[in-house]
Amino acid sequence: MTTTIRPATAADATAVLRLFDDAIAWFVSIGNTRQWGTEPFSTQQKQVDRVTGWVAEPGAWVAEHPDAGVVGALILGDATDYVPAATEPELYVKVLIGSRDPRAKGTGRALLAFADEQAKAAGVRMLRVDCYAGGTGDLVRFYESCGYVTTDTFLVGDWPGQVLARIVGA
Repeated sequence: MTTTIRPATAADATAVLRLFDDAIAWFVSIGNTRQWGTEPFSTQQKQVDRVTGWVAEPGAWVAEHPDAGVVGALILGDATDYVPAATEPELYVKVLIGSRDPRAKGTGRALLAFADEQAKAAGVRMLRVDCYAGGTGDLVRFYESCGYVTTDTFLVGDWPGQVLARIVGA
């Protein structure tokens, strides 16, 4: 069965919160407590409000599997204020999250390929994303395996971040 990508709606907030909650539980189980902390997003009003806002944005998309429901989310838009400004017009991957469900395998890559198409449709050639740069470095390597290259590093408090960029069509 095929996963489809569709625009997110306000009704998807609960499912996207579940993706974050599941990821946090998995991170805690492997000792990665610095990326998003240890508390489920669904129990933190600030995070509930944040996710609710994200799914209402015009660049919000979800990946949906016919048997597993929402298995991924992609929020595209402007760069966050804590990263250096782009040197040319861009589309920014503000949020990318996928399910740990085996039926969701490949969802993150599919959503990033979809982001490429959205950038082309918007007439921009640069996509950027930022991610947690601590821990094992697996997340940075994931984006590199999808064709992104590291650019800037940054800190939010003591949280290390990495900006990566991809030229669409390169």
